[in-house]
Amino acid sequence: MRVLRKSPGFTTTAILTLALGIGANTAIFQLLDAVRLRSLPVPSPDELAQIEIRGGTRGFGVSRTNADLTYPLFEQIRSHQEAFSSVFAWTSDNVPLGQGSQAKRARGLFVSGETFTALGVPPLKGRLLTTDDDHPGCGFPGAVISYAFWESEFGGLDSAIGSKLLIDSHPVEVLGVTPPIFFGLEVGTNFDVAIPFCSIPAFHNSPVLTRRELFWLTVMGRLKPGWNIDRAAAQLDAISPGLFEMTVPYGYSAKSQDTYRAFRLAAYPRGSGVSGLREKYDASLWLLLGITGLVLLIACANLANLMLVRAGKREREVAVRLALGASRKRLILQLFTEGLVLAISGGVAGIFLASAFSKGILGLLSTERNLLELDVAPDWRVLAFTAAIAMMTCTIFGLVPALRSSRSEPSDALKSGSHGMTAGRDLFSFQRALVVLQIAVSLVLLAGAVLFVRSFRNLATLDPGFREKNILSGFVSLEPMHLAKAEQYQPVADDLLEQIRSIPQVESAASSTHVPLDGSSWTLGVHIRDLDTSSKFTWVSPEYFQTMQIPLLSGRYFNDRDTQESPRVAIVNEAFVRKYLGAANPIGMTMRTVAEPNYPSEVYEIIGLVKGTKYATLREEIPPETFGVALQFPGSRAWMNVFVRTSSPPGPLISTLREKISQVNPEIRAGFRVFKKDIENTLIRERMMAALSGFFGALAALLTTIGLYGVISYIVSARRNEIGIRVALGASRGNVVGIILRQTVVLLMLGVSMGIAFGLAATRTATSLLFGLRANDPLTFAGASMLLIAVALVASFVPARRASRVDPMVALRYE
Repeated sequence: MRVLRKSPGFTTTAILTLALGIGANTAIFQLLDAVRLRSLPVPSPDELAQIEIRGGTRGFGVSRTNADLTYPLFEQIRSHQEAFSSVFAWTSDNVPLGQGSQAKRARGLFVSGETFTALGVPPLKGRLLTTDDDHPGCGFPGAVISYAFWESEFGGLDSAIGSKLLIDSHPVEVLGVTPPIFFGLEVGTNFDVAIPFCSIPAFHNSPVLTRRELFWLTVMGRLKPGWNIDRAAAQLDAISPGLFEMTVPYGYSAKSQDTYRAFRLAAYPRGSGVSGLREKYDASLWLLLGITGLVLLIACANLANLMLVRAGKREREVAVRLALGASRKRLILQLFTEGLVLAISGGVAGIFLASAFSKGILGLLSTERNLLELDVAPDWRVLAFTAAIAMMTCTIFGLVPALRSSRSEPSDALKSGSHGMTAGRDLFSFQRALVVLQIAVSLVLLAGAVLFVRSFRNLATLDPGFREKNILSGFVSLEPMHLAKAEQYQPVADDLLEQIRSIPQVESAASSTHVPLDGSSWTLGVHIRDLDTSSKFTWVSPEYFQTMQIPLLSGRYFNDRDTQESPRVAIVNEAFVRKYLGAANPIGMTMRTVAEPNYPSEVYEIIGLVKGTKYATLREEIPPETFGVALQFPGSRAWMNVFVRTSSPPGPLISTLREKISQVNPEIRAGFRVFKKDIENTLIRERMMAALSGFFGALAALLTTIGLYGVISYIVSARRNEIGIRVALGASRGNVVGIILRQTVVLLMLGVSMGIAFGLAATRTATSLLFGLRANDPLTFAGASMLLIAVALVASFVPARRASRVDPMVALRYE
């Protein structure tokens, strides 16, 4: 400690460098821990399992995810399974708090009555939902609120129990409050209000609990004592034929029903909860952990070089100690202890920095519509990880210099005067090897950063085929009007669109059943020209294509003559024609849809061909898509997605739209967003990778440049006498600069060659995250190499230029 206090500049630099490196690694690991490793805050979480269809639903029915099941199937599982002491189900969705257009959004958790009991979650206040609350025709037995919601909405007062919440215009009694540590079952998403399944029909006047084709529930269970996952999966597989036979959906073809009968159930461990974040961010976070690990390696190499320089300056001190009888083991221990103190200090500081880093990354991943709430407080895994990398860094930058220092021969060191032990000219000295390693690793990180930045730019500038600027998208629900007949909603929807169009800043407005690039999909089977295939289906109002500025290539758009009573008509996109019709003209052709529940088989005449547009995501290829006119939608619906094109920036117009909708009917519930912003938010992962890899790539290049500058400076200092002799014998300044820069070039060529080889192998792990370019893109590697070489040469030129100004008399005076 006394030695470190005597070198405050070195000590501060070392601790800050380690704190940044360790802090960045710990921050990424904290996120990985929260998303993937941390268990649910419930008793015996390892007993929890999720029941899914093995391989997913593979597009069958209407589903949110491949892991969801139907309510009738959940009831059959609950009645016939033997592996679980309790089986429960849940789903999450936004619920409106309040009435009509003034309602605000809350995060709802719909649960079966067994859920809280099966999880072992006790009430903090009041009571939680039970099986007695969840029974057919229950109406509104009550709701349970989260601790965070209790604090924000009720101020944490006991009077909240028994009070009424207005949920979707219905008064619901607050039964209890969950503990602060219980956030729900979906990692990254908290809930506000928990409601029993039996209340859903009363809220929505919809038979969702009896629909056999609607996959919307996450089904979980707690294993019985003595049962494990494999045994539970085997039991579920054995009873699957009977369960699927009893729940075959109505209205499908015999072939589709046979597909359903062939499904088999399986069980998967879910002690860490359910999370879409894992699928979306798991690969990115592991990759970022590798990136930050490489940055830390570069930082350690820098510190190792600094330690070698310090060791060189202390060589006479070490030689004296050895000459006086000190053992090499004792000297190694002392020098290693100095490194250990630095590593521990850097690790402690890194933990504090990690908290800020991880919260900053969470802010980068969160949006107004999707606020991520992860518990990133350090647990034992995070602390163990930090301790491990602190020890690793200590070993890298502390142990090797200590070993090299102890190998010094006292007689040689005492005879060498002031020259340090590292003044040798061996090209492959340890210091040079460290610099070569730094250059190689830095090139890998720079190339990766350029790849991610270019990939993000490719996506951000991609033309989706429709207008993005000055568009508002919104969801409008007419359901709160509670009209007697389903056909009464359509005139209200038409009037609503007309009222929106009457706003001066509105150029056009239209409705649709699908929002492009929101990740959802609507597919129907079709039969055309002896082909049995499928197509995305979207029903739109006649003005949709003009509002979204989707070009008509042939035929006509929909118009007012296309009504519910007129023959069914459709418009298809280029991908549909290319995949199913080849070079044939589609206008006038007919296709027939395959019957599904609520969607009878109907014949459509193709009247138009439009340019293809991106559908679910920007990454996916444009799929075959069919558009039908909204008035010919096969069924009833009390909702629509609305698109509004404006002549001015759309954001300020949202309040005007809400007021206009309230004038039509105050019960109508509507919410609008800036469409372009929503599209940008679909690229959050790509933006994060571009920003963080870019930052760490730049940091790596900076650290490498500093390390190279330090080594070249030290070489210049060590060779001052030789340089003085060369100048005295007539060498020009240019010759001296050339001598030094040649050493830099050799180090750069070695490092860049190694970096390209390592980079070509390493970047293959990022292939799935890239768009519009290959992981081994030659332009990327060439650009990264040239940038690194240019920066390194500039950094090396400074000490080289200083060397060229050495006065021979001054240099030779030290001999």
